[in-house]
Amino acid sequence: MKALRVNALSDDLSGVELVDMPSPERAPGDVLVRVRAASLNFPDLLMTRGDYQFKPEVPFISGLECAGEVIETDPDSGFAPGDRVMGGNKTGAFAELASLPARGLSRIPAGLDYAQGAAMGAAYSTAYTGLVELSGLQAGQTVLVHGASGGVGLAACDLAKALGAKVIAATGVVDKRDAIDAACSPDSVILAEGRFREQVARLTDGRLCDIVFDPVGGDIFDESTRCVSFGGKLVVVGFTSGRIAEVATNIPLIKGFSIVGLRAGEYARRFPERGAAINAAIAQLAEAGRISPAIDRTLPLSRWREGFEAMARRELVGKVVFEPSA
Repeated sequence: MKALRVNALSDDLSGVELVDMPSPERAPGDVLVRVRAASLNFPDLLMTRGDYQFKPEVPFISGLECAGEVIETDPDSGFAPGDRVMGGNKTGAFAELASLPARGLSRIPAGLDYAQGAAMGAAYSTAYTGLVELSGLQAGQTVLVHGASGGVGLAACDLAKALGAKVIAATGVVDKRDAIDAACSPDSVILAEGRFREQVARLTDGRLCDIVFDPVGGDIFDESTRCVSFGGKLVVVGFTSGRIAEVATNIPLIKGFSIVGLRAGEYARRFPERGAAINAAIAQLAEAGRISPAIDRTLPLSRWREGFEAMARRELVGKVVFEPSA
């Protein structure tokens, strides 16, 4: 089978190679899946460099998540051959076949194709866990979403709008504002640079934001502490800016807000019943047509470098989806 293998860690993708290798044998408790589509996530890029918190031993097959059809499974897995499934593991998705833990898979919601299924899983479970499960999002609240052109950021905007929130989408790239507006129809799109609190204050009549969803970190996090309303939540999703921010504890104390750390995958592993409930809620919204993942481009796996490099250059608005058999 064809698979994208990381042979060595590198800053320029020189350690990554598309190879022909033996098909995997299904591990106990796993489901063998024929991969029809697999989506690129920022941790996939970081893992090629050794910069992600999970550091698999090289060589490893890249790819967090995919969608495809079940080939072989245990009788008690809840799946059967031919089922359309999405999900994944920390590695292994960028291949024609993948042996994946049954607990990490769910059925593709009715009405979604394989590309949409691959693009939905991690992004929307991250958004739902952060906004609803950990922050208690309610209709009518105001949500500020940073990194709004990324897969997770767009999912957060899309989900918050579907649940009745007022959404302020923030980006650091001027040229992406129209594309973000077209992709998820937020109430406002702002350029997050410098003292953007003033923009947020004007858009909210000074009330600021009930929830700030921050995958960027660094200077964005610093300024976001000024954008949270009293009793609000500042959700730490990641650090795509490259700088891990620090905060003086008197700031959340005086302003009365909470800083919430978000690891959606780990949350679902520790609380599998809640993880299943989150997946069910997302599926219900998708089947009702209330949410839909934004896909920037679909590529054959042979053009993997194009997708990775576009992500590294921060060109994307939505997800890159690879098709291993194309």
